[in-house]
Amino acid sequence: MGRFGIWVVGLCLMVGGHGIEGETSHHSYRNLQSDPADQPYRTAYHFQPPKNWMNDPNGPMYYNGVYHLFYQYNPYAAVWGNITWAHSTSYDLVNWVHLELAIKPTDSFDINGCWSGSATILPGEEPVIIYTGIDSQNRQVQNLAVPKNISDPLLREWIKSPHNPLMTPTDGIDASNFRDPTTAWQGSDKVWRILVGSLINGHGTALLYRSRDFVNWNKSQTPLHSSNKTGMWECPDFYPVSVRNGVETSVQNADMQHVLKASFNGNDYYIIGKYVPETDTYLVETDFLDAGSDLRYDYGKFYASKTFFDAAKKQRILWAWIQESDSSSTDIEKGWSGLQSFPRSVLLDQNGQRLVQWPVKEIEILHKNQVTFHNKELRGGSVIEVSGITASQADVEVSFDFPHLEEAELMDPSWTDPQALCSRKNASVKGGIGPFGLLVLASNNLTEQTAIFFRIFKSTQEKHIVLMCSDQSRSSLRQDVDKTIYGAFVDIDLNHEKISLRSLIDHSIVESFGGKGKTCITARVYPELAINTEAHLYAFNNGNQTVNISTLSAWSMKNAEMVPNN
Repeated sequence: MGRFGIWVVGLCLMVGGHGIEGETSHHSYRNLQSDPADQPYRTAYHFQPPKNWMNDPNGPMYYNGVYHLFYQYNPYAAVWGNITWAHSTSYDLVNWVHLELAIKPTDSFDINGCWSGSATILPGEEPVIIYTGIDSQNRQVQNLAVPKNISDPLLREWIKSPHNPLMTPTDGIDASNFRDPTTAWQGSDKVWRILVGSLINGHGTALLYRSRDFVNWNKSQTPLHSSNKTGMWECPDFYPVSVRNGVETSVQNADMQHVLKASFNGNDYYIIGKYVPETDTYLVETDFLDAGSDLRYDYGKFYASKTFFDAAKKQRILWAWIQESDSSSTDIEKGWSGLQSFPRSVLLDQNGQRLVQWPVKEIEILHKNQVTFHNKELRGGSVIEVSGITASQADVEVSFDFPHLEEAELMDPSWTDPQALCSRKNASVKGGIGPFGLLVLASNNLTEQTAIFFRIFKSTQEKHIVLMCSDQSRSSLRQDVDKTIYGAFVDIDLNHEKISLRSLIDHSIVESFGGKGKTCITARVYPELAINTEAHLYAFNNGNQTVNISTLSAWSMKNAEMVPNN
């Protein structure tokens, strides 16, 4: 369960001002996603419940033609507490129906909370859930729940196993650091395996459990993996990955790479390695936080993620909790807290060194009012408005190229922290090639703006380095919100590739995908001026060298349907 965000709710960072100075639904229900009159920060097409607190995505799955999303939810307030599993369903990953609560804290093994977990589809198409319960002794234990009526297409009701708890914190396991079981996978020996996040002797750890019947579980003497460089591993995830399409969790072959993800330090980190099923070992060349390695799903606001295999589309889909960046008192006032990221497909990059993420194709059903232009010159210091769309609720893709790269700034070898470099060289700091990119959720006079941009550097070996930044320092006139600047390097060969950017803009969230999804940055922003129809979208170049917009396509976005539970 994503506890990091709970600790930092209400933390407000004051950042100085910087920036650019400018010259389908199935039924007809009232949409609860966006009420522009009094809820300017409520989203239009990102998943969120009608009210109250939401955090980690739990147990996402595709079953009998229906997508299911469970999530951590407080049914009584817009702050963390009283944690249950809420449940919503969809036929397209875009429009959702909110159902009854699926799992509530009613028994001795979960009376103090039903925390995060995962779903697994057993042979015979039988879905099951294993989740963390906080028991009457405040220990974290792992429990099983199954559908009450398997013939119900929406799986509305779930019942808890009489064998609960299935796994308890024995053998010296810290009872307060034993949670968030993964989706299980089955080996050729017909034995099921599952991981549980833990902290053993100060090391972040993925404990391994085995079972033949999914009820009686035995802990392996050795964990699947651990690290002495991290703290507690929350919400671990483990799955095979390929270059072309998604892979079912239990698929194993000699050429298959496996991803191990762990949530810690407020981010979702991952490593890529080889899983050896015969010995249940996981071999990696580069481990978490190794020097020179910083693989994350997202370098902004993105935590406690969970993937699942979509058997219908043969894709692996990623969800994550996107927490607020304002105060808990503001959350209480507006009556809700927390979003889910827009679902992303996950593939292995062609070089096998990192993952590539992209919004699922179903997002296109929300597109309208497309605006497109080609070969637009962006001279140094210029700002061009992208008009004709609803800029507070948009999807925009743009690619850039350059007449030459001679003016790229020399990269100082000490600039190893891309986030610090983005803060040092924010959108207002002129460079050789860059900053250039998009100004989103911007006011008419650019008093408010969120800049998503790139800079190009060159090393002493004449290799070009691409920096991607998301600069929230001027995102709002409000002083009570977090305006952290995010940044990461993008693995692009400028001799063969253009620099591309896609941004999903939705009132108070901006999800950005650089280099065709090689680097992703998500931000929460809360403008006072640039809201609803007063928001604007611009392309900009604050560097010395002219940049060319090869292509730009932008769409207004329809509202997704979020049907309440009656």
